[in-house]
Amino acid sequence: MEETIGCLFDIDGVIIDSETQYSMFWDEIEKIYPTGIPNYSMVIKGSNLPSILHKYYPDEQARKEILHRLEIFEGSMPLDIFPGVIDFLEELKAASIPCVVVTSSTKEKMDRLYSLHPELKQYFVGTINGDMVTHPKPNPECYIKGAEMIDTDILKCIVFEDSINGLKAGKASGARVIALSTTLPEERLKTMEPEMIIPSFVGFHISSLLK
Repeated sequence: MEETIGCLFDIDGVIIDSETQYSMFWDEIEKIYPTGIPNYSMVIKGSNLPSILHKYYPDEQARKEILHRLEIFEGSMPLDIFPGVIDFLEELKAASIPCVVVTSSTKEKMDRLYSLHPELKQYFVGTINGDMVTHPKPNPECYIKGAEMIDTDILKCIVFEDSINGLKAGKASGARVIALSTTLPEERLKTMEPEMIIPSFVGFHISSLLK
């Protein structure tokens, strides 16, 4: 391989099919503790939990109740891997391209994911979770840390994202960015000007990354 690249993967809406479930959860929370923000569940996608609670829920009791509900929800929600993901990760592994998970999710959520799908761990050097950053997405800190984890220039890293905040973070980091239209329509993603937009990893190959 002529160039050294690294791949940085968001989890929800990229590796696992969970964003629809999270939308339903936050839509329900919006009914109980209304913020009045249109399309609230979409607005907060890509943000980590502490920033959501701090920004939208000043009442301490509301925050405690939301945390309790989320703990129950995440403890039982299915974490299904999208079709095509394992095949693509196998290609990257065979080509010795290092990969890192970069997610706004908590360590507890990631521990549960890896317990349900232990086969995933073999494909990643490590994980940058939401508890490991000071400034959440759309700040680029998480992706910069992901590149550092694999000792690869961020300019040679490829970020895979599905949310606007995630795409902003990836672009701000200087990485190449590929958007997946699993959560938002392609027209919305185009406004972020990613390098390319793909519907899924089905039929997607590393040859598309090497230019």
